[in-house]
Amino acid sequence: MAESSSDKPYRVLTLDGGGAKGFYSLGALREIEGLVGMPLYQKFDLIFGTSTGAIIAAMLALGHSVEEIHALYKQHVVSVMACKKPADKTARLKALATEVFREQTFEDVKTGIGIVTTKWINDRPMVFKASKEQAHGRQGTFKPGFGCTIADAVQASCSAYPFFEKKTVKTPLGDFELIDGGFCANNPTLYALADVTGPLGKARADIRVVSIGVGEYPPKLPKRFSKMWFATRYVESVTLLQKVMEINTQSMDQLRAIMFKDVPTIRINDSFPQPHMATDLFEHDMSKLNDLFIRGRESYAKAEQDLKTFLL
Repeated sequence: MAESSSDKPYRVLTLDGGGAKGFYSLGALREIEGLVGMPLYQKFDLIFGTSTGAIIAAMLALGHSVEEIHALYKQHVVSVMACKKPADKTARLKALATEVFREQTFEDVKTGIGIVTTKWINDRPMVFKASKEQAHGRQGTFKPGFGCTIADAVQASCSAYPFFEKKTVKTPLGDFELIDGGFCANNPTLYALADVTGPLGKARADIRVVSIGVGEYPPKLPKRFSKMWFATRYVESVTLLQKVMEINTQSMDQLRAIMFKDVPTIRINDSFPQPHMATDLFEHDMSKLNDLFIRGRESYAKAEQDLKTFLL
């Protein structure tokens, strides 16, 4: 490992996508917040999030506590995920984003941020950032968040098409149709490291990364009733989408381990193979979501000693 050039490590927090399974992430984050004894924006220099991780990342960067975010999830996630029609899911998500973020922009964040989305037209990532220091080019014309509100960016990052409608955002560069960031980086750690080691110019020895997933679970099995073939098809489609996201997550983490093996990283993302833990990103059984929160807290415990060396 290269010799450190700084007494203070540059701390990065990355949060995976996974819909309602973000309850697991919140469980781990609740314990981390308790460990450091302060709002997480004060401890992390950069917070990247995808999809459900984008909601959490944005709220953390604005100064919200994990407890506040958890309360919001308990109040709203079930109502969003229980909707069957894409238009209804989209309307509920938009109302939630508007209620939470109002007209706040990327100029309002208290720490570095990255919100990952995917451009529909050319299948490329579009990452919303607050600081021109993170830009890989065109810093002279940089606008925080491409001039968009945080609500619009977060909604775009969560728009798991075709279960949600595509989100159109208006920027000085033109209008863009965006979909869930999980299609390009469900685990956004590589994107964060590209900023930190690239335009931000931090030495690898000075970086500390905490990467939090949503856990791995068996897929829900469709109930095969002949008169409900459409329900079976829906469940199979959700399972396929989740599989795509999980493959993306694992491949991105494998690349991270190869390309940045010298960057100290703690990954919290346990596997729960028990049949009764079967779930998906549209889970709306509150008892199961509460269980995911507890599992996240338990996963934290396994990494607690390493986290102390990173964060204290």
